[in-house]
Amino acid sequence: MQPPVPRVAAIHDLSGFGRASLTVVIPILATMGIQVCPVPTGVFSTHGLFPGVKMNDLTDVLREYLEHWRSIGMTFDAIYSGFLNSARQIDVMTDFILDFSSRDQLIIIDPVLGDNGKLYGITDANMVARMQTYIGLADVITPNVTEAALLLGKPYRSIFDVVKIKEWLLEFAEKGPRITVFTSVPIGHTSRQKAVVAYNRDEGQFWRILYDEIPAAFPGTGDAFTSILTGSLLHGDSLPLAIDRAVQFLSIAIRTTFSYPSYPAREGILLERVLQHLHQPYIPGNIETL
Repeated sequence: MQPPVPRVAAIHDLSGFGRASLTVVIPILATMGIQVCPVPTGVFSTHGLFPGVKMNDLTDVLREYLEHWRSIGMTFDAIYSGFLNSARQIDVMTDFILDFSSRDQLIIIDPVLGDNGKLYGITDANMVARMQTYIGLADVITPNVTEAALLLGKPYRSIFDVVKIKEWLLEFAEKGPRITVFTSVPIGHTSRQKAVVAYNRDEGQFWRILYDEIPAAFPGTGDAFTSILTGSLLHGDSLPLAIDRAVQFLSIAIRTTFSYPSYPAREGILLERVLQHLHQPYIPGNIETL
């Protein structure tokens, strides 16, 4: 029987404090009318920007966890994969995606590897190599420009022109995903201007949504972006509209959080203050074709 609301299996870690991963994914998708079924890859006392993090890796229990889902006939409209702790977990989640795949199902992979030209501390070369294969299972991938460079084996770039960004997007299209979305792309028009740039292989169409960067960094924004993109696509939005919804919501969330100067940025965006904006009427913004 078809569930009365869309159902997503969300493969992410759980941080007890700090808005990131499942503590961002679950409220956003639930607010968008989507049931979230967590696949917790690890339980962390906080996310990684806090010192002295305590962590329990769940790799050894994940196969039994997912086997129980299989035994009771669980099905999903989408599988949404985010932070993974190790190359071993990529193997487990590869089997999960292949075993639970179904017609018209959406597979979204956010290849969480690094940012600002550097790998995250828990990530190594083996993880990057396994992720290069893993993304081939996806319909949609959402790397930032650091992750895009790592996955393509290219030097990190601090600025892009249209020709180069198209080259990179086309290279990803050859690796399997139907849709590639690059986030936080520096385009160089001004010191603050960035873009989200995407390519839909089925339509042969490139899209760009421009935005002005706010001089602040909050963890969990990538999780929020891909969650809204996932929810919008499941509800039938076109790719550019889904991206634009995510960009507009994050602009509101970041500006709201930035307006509290004494608030510790490492705690993440003030999601509880802005979730209601996901129900506001949507007005298309700076959508362009390339």
